[in-house]
Amino acid sequence: MNALAGRHLVLVGLMGVGKTTVGELVARRLGRELVDSDLRIEALTGRTVKQILDADGVDAMRSVEAAALFDALADDEPRVIAAAAGVVLDPENRERLNAADAEVVWLTADPAVLAPRTATRAHRPWLDDDAVGTLRRMHDERAPLYREVADRIVVVDGLTPDAIADRVLA
Repeated sequence: MNALAGRHLVLVGLMGVGKTTVGELVARRLGRELVDSDLRIEALTGRTVKQILDADGVDAMRSVEAAALFDALADDEPRVIAAAAGVVLDPENRERLNAADAEVVWLTADPAVLAPRTATRAHRPWLDDDAVGTLRRMHDERAPLYREVADRIVVVDGLTPDAIADRVLA
């Protein structure tokens, strides 16, 4: 945990991997605030990610996700940040993550494990038709991007949130 002294801890990974759940546990253990991207977006815009996506499209949603990330990274107080799953798609976001005084941990899991976790979430329209196939394509596309920004990788398959938090903090 000394490596985190005075630094943000950023959790990245696909939707359903547990960034918010694990982030809450890690933040509690560190005595820090959790900044969840979706909630930060709502605070900044007064709208949910789904509302932004429906009304303004993907580009606007990605722009707001980037703004939420930059806003969280600019906090003077070290935070635990649960980043939006697609934040790594933009090269500027990856540059910002690499340049930030932050420890970036990529939480990863087999897409077949993630699909049931995302089934009840109405704000995940990309998964409506073929959750496993879509998550697999997203994983294949984004894995090199997550790897590019990650200081560490934690495979979460079969682990409880507490066990994942232990590994994040190890």
